[in-house]
Amino acid sequence: MQVRSVSQVTRYIKFLLDGDPELTDLWVEGEVSNFRRAESGHWYFTLKDEGAELPCVMWRSYAAFVGWQPRQGDWVDAHGSISVYEQGGKYQFYVDTLERGGVGLRWQEFLALKARLEAEGLFDASRKRPLPRWPRRIGVVTSPQGAAYQDILRILRARYPLVEVVLAPSLVQGEEAPASLVKALRRLDRPGEIDVILLARGGGSLEDLWAFNDEAVARAVAASRVPVVTGVGHETDFTIVDFVADLRAPTPTAAAAAVVPDASALRQEIAARVKALESLMRERLARLRERLDQEKRLLARHHPRRALMERRQRLDDLLSRGTSAIRRLLSLWRIRLEGLRARLDILDPRAVLSRGFAMVEDAASGRLITRVEEAWPGQEIYVHIYQGRLDAQVHTVSPEGPISQEASSR
Repeated sequence: MQVRSVSQVTRYIKFLLDGDPELTDLWVEGEVSNFRRAESGHWYFTLKDEGAELPCVMWRSYAAFVGWQPRQGDWVDAHGSISVYEQGGKYQFYVDTLERGGVGLRWQEFLALKARLEAEGLFDASRKRPLPRWPRRIGVVTSPQGAAYQDILRILRARYPLVEVVLAPSLVQGEEAPASLVKALRRLDRPGEIDVILLARGGGSLEDLWAFNDEAVARAVAASRVPVVTGVGHETDFTIVDFVADLRAPTPTAAAAAVVPDASALRQEIAARVKALESLMRERLARLRERLDQEKRLLARHHPRRALMERRQRLDDLLSRGTSAIRRLLSLWRIRLEGLRARLDILDPRAVLSRGFAMVEDAASGRLITRVEEAWPGQEIYVHIYQGRLDAQVHTVSPEGPISQEASSR
């Protein structure tokens, strides 16, 4: 006997259920009970009728497209597959589509059209065009009698009153609405005249919004040469045109806010830019002023007047140095002259005479008599003494020996 584990048995049952084509593409109708929305965004509820209950789970990625939240007692059509939750050991219905009772076929049409247009590339992000930052003229496709149009005008006037609004009135629900929407879109498809188009409608049921799931309307949005922004229904409502448009806004008022800048924010931005510009101008002026001061200093350093003043100063220095040199030279010459004068004074006969000596001169020849042999008796002589001369005559010549050193010292 082979014994299997609980996991093996559960996994085998899951394998059987997952492999049954009847259980992998299944529509089930029933009454909603025990609905719970987890913090993760997943939905957990039970579908029941008079005879049984079916536990259900709908992941957040699918629940986001439902557009409404079921309540206790709602009769719904659910699409999905049956599988086993292994850890809980129970089978449950994994729902990927949830509609109010009786609309399952319409939802299938929605999914089929969505898949076909997506395969054609009409939803690709590369097709999405950026919106103009400063639109001059906005086209609006909606019903002029609807509250959505008044809400759009109110938002545009409050946020950006400079913009001009061009309305292309259209039906927004009913059998004739798709053709009316296509016609209105084509009227506004004028690049250069219209900067952006708002395709809008207020909230409603799936049937009310069905015109915006029309293939012709979706293709008109895709073919528009002017960027298109949709604001259809409420935040939870999704239509085909939302996927094709360049931007999907959750509501008509949000669409209006998305296509124009906020005047108050614009004023703040302008004020901030003015402040930044003033700061940059002050910094630039400070740099230019500093550069001008540098140029002035450089000009002053190389100005001819400065060179002239420097040459004048150099001339003054040279004159001062020359004067000092001349004075030093004159001083040296003066000292030398004084020395020479002193020497002359020493050699001056008058200096000798002042000390009591006399100089004898032959009166006839003017020759100095320095030895006894040069004189004779009767000779006329001049005797030069300090401050004068004596006229005399030699009477006697008496030779004597030289004056001794002792006598000369006396």
